[in-house]
Amino acid sequence: MAMKRLSMRQIRQVLRLRLEHGLSTRAIARACSVGLGTVTEYLTRARRAGLSWPLPERLDDGALEALLYPPSAEAVHPQPLPDFVMIHKELKRRGVTLMLLWLEYLKDHPGGYQYSQFCHRYRRWARKLNPSMRQVHRAGEKAFVDFAGQKPTLVDPETGEIVEVELFIGALGASSLIYAEAVPSQELPCWIGAHVHMFEEWGGCPAILVPDNLKSGITKPCRYEPGVNRTYEEMAEHYGAVVIPARVRRPKDKPKAEVSVQVAERWILAVLRNRTFFSLGELNAAIRQCREAINDRPMQKLGVSRRQLFEELDRPAMKKLPATRYEIARWKDCKVSIDYHIELERNYYSVPYQLLHERVEARYTSSTVEIFYKSRRVASHVRLFGRGQASTCPEHMPASHRAHMEWSPSRIVAWAEKNGPATGRVIARILESRPHPEQGFRSCLGILRLAKTYEADRVEAACHRADALGAASYRTVKNILAAGLDRLPVEEETLSLNLVPEHENIRGAEYYAEKEDRC
Repeated sequence: MAMKRLSMRQIRQVLRLRLEHGLSTRAIARACSVGLGTVTEYLTRARRAGLSWPLPERLDDGALEALLYPPSAEAVHPQPLPDFVMIHKELKRRGVTLMLLWLEYLKDHPGGYQYSQFCHRYRRWARKLNPSMRQVHRAGEKAFVDFAGQKPTLVDPETGEIVEVELFIGALGASSLIYAEAVPSQELPCWIGAHVHMFEEWGGCPAILVPDNLKSGITKPCRYEPGVNRTYEEMAEHYGAVVIPARVRRPKDKPKAEVSVQVAERWILAVLRNRTFFSLGELNAAIRQCREAINDRPMQKLGVSRRQLFEELDRPAMKKLPATRYEIARWKDCKVSIDYHIELERNYYSVPYQLLHERVEARYTSSTVEIFYKSRRVASHVRLFGRGQASTCPEHMPASHRAHMEWSPSRIVAWAEKNGPATGRVIARILESRPHPEQGFRSCLGILRLAKTYEADRVEAACHRADALGAASYRTVKNILAAGLDRLPVEEETLSLNLVPEHENIRGAEYYAEKEDRC
């Protein structure tokens, strides 16, 4: 069976958990929802490549993949694994032995495992069937988080309507210290905000967060490969923690959470059942008093309080809080449109035009929008609100678009005056003669580009003559230069242009006067 190929983001997460946090292979496998063999394979490749953490800033996804999978590396083809499920069933039959099943296995796979490895791998697999193990919680290692099944209520002071809210519960593994907070809903901002408040009250953060498979934390509730919400994962990384969700319908994975929810329902919600609250702040003040009473009360079996255990065990072992509080950020996969902008919350943000039609990731907070391509940030904008607005950075535009954006009547006249005052006057007259100045931009640009073909002095002289004739246009200036009339004095040229040559086919004013009399 071939090794599962991870995304580059998952590979970076595997390397970070080992090289920065020193987690075991099994813990990394659970945190990233991948197999042990896959984690081992990537760590081996990283060691061969000489990688260390943090990775170099310029090491994008393509360069990292090239280091992990050099062209000369040969593919590893493991031996075919036996069908352990079938073996387990066959051994229940009378007279069937591992030796017999191994011989049948070799008939189908001549190059398979030898007998000793065959038996070893089966017995290792069989030990994992329905295990029941008492969990040993290390100090500062895990925090179990969940929402209570029962919901506290508020009363709307204006309408008298009863409004249900959610009760967030967190519990540390070693000391069983409980945190409880009422939040408006189970939406992502409430879920993240409750975690931040919990860490700040504890004055530190555990190494591992163990949530249930709720939508706010887990995007793909799966027993084998749960997907952790990108924002939740980023929040945990900000505080130096990892997320290892409990398996679906496996309460033994999170006994502390189950017990803490029960304690909160009995000693918080039940205690406050006869009280009426009109605001979330008022409710949380009452919850805080109940929470402190629970943590300060001695536990029956141990004879010490949760607070005492927390101060002795968890607090010294927890990671210190970072200098800044985590600002909630959302992620969205976007496709770059033909105008090198992405659409986000009905507004538009530019990226380098070289990324047309590429898939990028947008990370947006209440104040900023960051855009990433293959894990490298390519753009940053101030967050826009409303709809239909656009934030465009000039450096993201092609040179032709950037030059056009810089055009304005005053700027074009200023450019023309650098060639000479007559050129500036002609350009100004062209812009004034149009209903909309933009209609004259092409004519003006044509005159300015004549300086690439003719000397600047000649273009200035031609504009001087066109201005004297009252014929300010690109065609007039071009014809003057082509005919060489820019070298003649202005008065002489003007007279020569006003003289009408004599010819028998040219009708004079008398002809039209006579025609008028006949009519």
